[in-house]
Amino acid sequence: MSIRHGLLALLDQGPRYGYQLRAEFEARTGATWPLNVGQVYTTLGRLERDGLVVPAGEDEEGHQFYAVTDEGRAELRNWFDTPVSRTNPPRDELAIKLAMAVTVPGVDVPAVVQSQRRHSIKALQDYTRLKGRALAGESAPQAGRQEGSDLAWLLVLDQLIFQAEAEVRWLDHCETRLAQHAEARAKQPAPPQAPGAAGPLPGEGPAPARAGRRGFRA
Repeated sequence: MSIRHGLLALLDQGPRYGYQLRAEFEARTGATWPLNVGQVYTTLGRLERDGLVVPAGEDEEGHQFYAVTDEGRAELRNWFDTPVSRTNPPRDELAIKLAMAVTVPGVDVPAVVQSQRRHSIKALQDYTRLKGRALAGESAPQAGRQEGSDLAWLLVLDQLIFQAEAEVRWLDHCETRLAQHAEARAKQPAPPQAPGAAGPLPGEGPAPARAGRRGFRA
């Protein structure tokens, strides 16, 4: 998630201070990726260091405003024009968990998959309900709402729904692959026994019992 460019996009519409930026960022994304004020001001400090924003005065309450520079606008336009790279995908905790689970003895991998599927399906249902409410709100816009904020929230919800649907399909695929792997292993011939591990040869009697310090052991 690019907080940096998200803040630049907000500042492109006019000077704002930290709390305003946090509130508008969360309003436009439905608080899907909540920010704390510390993150906002840390990012603003880096943007100022890089010459992308500058301080733009204070209000009567002492709020420090920031404004975007020409370099900041150029950075923002470049961000909008450049596709999001998939060459270095972000770490996915679920994929890492399953990759580890299949290599660690004693883990019930099918149970891990089933548990995650239940969670993902519930998330999908929740997102779908939120989308229904958002669509109802879009048909009756509220006074004071930022122009386009309902559409922005719907786009985020659509992405979350598609992502949850894809995750459920992937988990179904994982379950099928696990079953195929288990079936293939069951069909493999048993490994040969090590020398000396076989029982007595035909015609030979059982091995004699050995005497221990406290009597005989079978």
